Amino acid sequence: MDLFEDSPPTGGNAPEFTVSEISGAVKRAIEGEFGHVRVRGEVGRVVRARTGHLYFDLKDGTCVLAAISWKGQAARLAHQPEEGMEVVASGRLTTYGGQSKYQMIVEDIRPAGAGALMAMLEARKTKLAAEGLFDPARKRPIPYLPEIIGVVTSPTGAVIRDILHRLRDRFPRKVLVWPVAVQGPACAGQVARAIRGFNELTPGGALPRPDLIIVARGGGSIEDLWGFNEEEVARAAAASAIPLISAVGHETDTTLIDFVSDWRAPTPTAAAEKAVPVRLELLAQVDNLGGRLTHAAARRVEDRRQRLADLSRALPRPEALLEARRQRLDHLDETLPRALRAALHVKSAALARLGLRPSLLTGPLRHERRRILDLSARTGPALERRTREARRELTREAAKLTPALPVARIARARETLLALSPRVDPAAARARLTLARERLEALDRMRQTLGYTETLARGFAVVRAEGGVVTDAAEAERHPRLEIEFRDGRVEALIGAAPKRRRPPAKDDPGPEQGSLL
Repeated sequence: MDLFEDSPPTGGNAPEFTVSEISGAVKRAIEGEFGHVRVRGEVGRVVRARTGHLYFDLKDGTCVLAAISWKGQAARLAHQPEEGMEVVASGRLTTYGGQSKYQMIVEDIRPAGAGALMAMLEARKTKLAAEGLFDPARKRPIPYLPEIIGVVTSPTGAVIRDILHRLRDRFPRKVLVWPVAVQGPACAGQVARAIRGFNELTPGGALPRPDLIIVARGGGSIEDLWGFNEEEVARAAAASAIPLISAVGHETDTTLIDFVSDWRAPTPTAAAEKAVPVRLELLAQVDNLGGRLTHAAARRVEDRRQRLADLSRALPRPEALLEARRQRLDHLDETLPRALRAALHVKSAALARLGLRPSLLTGPLRHERRRILDLSARTGPALERRTREARRELTREAAKLTPALPVARIARARETLLALSPRVDPAAARARLTLARERLEALDRMRQTLGYTETLARGFAVVRAEGGVVTDAAEAERHPRLEIEFRDGRVEALIGAAPKRRRPPAKDDPGPEQGSLL
């Protein structure tokens, strides 16, 4: 039964349809009628989901058509939709029952004519120029003779062969080729990744970082070169830390990468010529400079030699310089004796004026000599007299030290003791003796209390080794034999053996190294 057949407008026999049946019927009708269509319109809102799917609108003056490009299809699009871009989209119409809407599944997008592409290119140029990416101050000089050159191009085209051939003819250099697609949907992404990849290489590594990058492609239509007009490629070239030469297309072709590169070559061959100089020309230039250097050095030496000869003629002869000095020396040799004698007479006259005659010193010397002789004659008798007086004094003192003197002193002391003995009270003496005995007993009890023997009686022991007291386990482990004293005796102990009991000490033995409190 066809859902779109005429049915009675009213009546109980009218068929009932579910929402899904209606939605499915509409979907089949639209997909059957518009299986494959091409739609021209202006791109409106563009949204790229996290899943990679692309959602955008196609519109004209009055209507809007929702469009979807799934993740795989979006990656293969030759041109990514941008808002305001006039395009021709190819695909199929379908419906989305979840929102009761119809939409277009886009499989391909083409700009609506060359004018649309140029308008989009101008819009991109204006945007990037406003960001300062075209500023000449950002452009860096091309290395004069790079060691390694990185080339971003197709490995199978004629461009790489032209570049290698031109480099071989001018100045052979090491070349690293990063193969990319130079047209089609994958072109822009691969070229941008190649530029970033060359910049991420480590200088001097296993795969060395190039000193110069050449992005090259042969000529073609604007559609063929469009990959180099993508914003992704322009930004990668602008961010490159390595100087970059763009050689895309022929002289009349201009792409967006040309404006951000450090130097634009009209052809790939011109890029190779810009990258390296001509080796033979360098050799000829070096030979020319070498010849000029040799000629300049010889000319300089000759000029210096001539200058030296001119100066030497202006100098006086050595004999002439010495003649005056020699004559002055002879004159001084003749006048020196006379000058010495005259100086001696002058000094003698000055000494005479001072009155210092030798006769003035003779009198005082004679007087001092007589005084010294007189003193020496008086010294001997004076020493003898002093000696005799000292001997007499010693004799008088010795006479006082007689044996009877100590005996007399002892006798007098005995008489004094006998006179004092009756005065001593025996009771007082006994009391003093008793008090001293009690004090002695108290001190003995205190000694026993403070002694270590009382500590042994409370359960402690003294450990000795080699006559010394051991106070810790580490010291005990260093002695093979120990002596342990208890309250009732001493025992010997071997490390790891049973202790050996010794006899108790005698009662009158106070113990080793026991001090006295008295």
